[in-house]
Amino acid sequence: MTATSPATSAPPAPGQGAAPRRGFGPLLLRLHFYAGLVVAPFVLLAALTGLAYAFTPQIERVVHAEQLVVAPGDAPRALSEQVAAARAAHPEGSLAAVRPGSGDTTTQVDFTAPGLDDEHKHTVYVNQYTATVTGQLTTWWAATPVRTWFDDMHTNLNLGPIGLYYSEFAASWLWVVALGGVALWWRRQRGRRSARTLLAPDLAAKKGVRRTRSWHASLGLWLSVGLLFLSATGLTWSEYAGANFGKLVDGLHGSRPAVSTALAAPAAAPAAGEHAEHGGGAPAVSPAVDPAVIDKVLQTATANGIGGRLTVTPPAEAGAAWTVTEEDARWPVGRDSIAVDGTTGEISDRIDFADWPVLAKLTQWGIYAHMGDLFGLANQLVLAALALGLITVIVWGYRMWWQRRPTRADRRALAGAPPARGAWQQLPSWGIVLGVPVVFAIGWFMPLFGVPLAGFLLIDVLVGALRRRRRPVPVSPAPAGS
Repeated sequence: MTATSPATSAPPAPGQGAAPRRGFGPLLLRLHFYAGLVVAPFVLLAALTGLAYAFTPQIERVVHAEQLVVAPGDAPRALSEQVAAARAAHPEGSLAAVRPGSGDTTTQVDFTAPGLDDEHKHTVYVNQYTATVTGQLTTWWAATPVRTWFDDMHTNLNLGPIGLYYSEFAASWLWVVALGGVALWWRRQRGRRSARTLLAPDLAAKKGVRRTRSWHASLGLWLSVGLLFLSATGLTWSEYAGANFGKLVDGLHGSRPAVSTALAAPAAAPAAGEHAEHGGGAPAVSPAVDPAVIDKVLQTATANGIGGRLTVTPPAEAGAAWTVTEEDARWPVGRDSIAVDGTTGEISDRIDFADWPVLAKLTQWGIYAHMGDLFGLANQLVLAALALGLITVIVWGYRMWWQRRPTRADRRALAGAPPARGAWQQLPSWGIVLGVPVVFAIGWFMPLFGVPLAGFLLIDVLVGALRRRRRPVPVSPAPAGS
């Protein structure tokens, strides 16, 4: 009897082959594909509107030049004289805040007005060299209508509260798409990784999906750090994730501190929720005050090193102090603040930016950088480059989807097929054990990541089950001789 050689033994029956190699690659590929497909339109809108918002300082100086810009003179008039001119132009309402002009910028005097909420003020613009009024506008947190329009377009597409979901959805998924793309490109270059293969496109690749993927991935890698930064800082003032971030910051005692205006007890207290500001804020409405006191208050602030762009706020209630706060968003950031007794001119409380908690400083720097203020024009140009790069990567991503479409006469399609279902089954056991709690925690912290992810998984499971039910059952051939 001849022994059967292992080399000639029968092949394994269908479905009994070697188990597929376990890993994260298939899941990353499927997640990146669907996340990019669904999220990309929202990210594209955020990139386009963010590109426009980055240059609002230049735009508003053109549109509102009459109100904002004056020819520099020799010396500014007394601030109380400028406030008196603004009051004459707007007799009703209470004085809410004053931002003294400097150089070629006007002084801005905020008043309350009937029909306006706490976030909106009636702003009168005054030429600080002549004390003449140059114009009046309704402002939102000291922002002109042009800046407000571009801000709303970026954050909610000018759709109001319901539009906030778009920007938070984009920010909640941008980091997932960016990190997934980096991981997939790193994995694809396995065995030949180098700075050249990772950071530069493969110009020798065949035309079609391979060349497009090379450009898409290499540019995405260059953009990845900036995209992660935009995602994180954008979430800090979002509706749901931003609220959770605020609670976390408060719990870690990292909120931005604010001077106390109580003359009897000058203890500093954290300003709740001020980690998510969009710009210089006009504080609470003040009672009737003597505008002449503002000269003494400003003199005290200047003598104690408070300078640059300032916001002078009258007392919010009788017996309280005035506050003077630096509003310089450029590096190095000027955010020192003092409280001044308007009667005596003495400082009752002071908080310097240097004394802020580290987390509050990081949050403030991140917000200013996201808005394009921190490094001036250089900051704006970097944001513009990130936006243009992101738009290009998205276009290349959709181009790859189209290039992967079947073109044979018997199986044409409009776009490429998605990665195979069941990728989660190829995950290593430890990945499932550790990954599920982590994803659940992230989804709870960022609901517009967690809820869509749960919805995608549910739809994917239902579609898979429906296709299995519709799949025809193979009919076994009849036995020979029957």
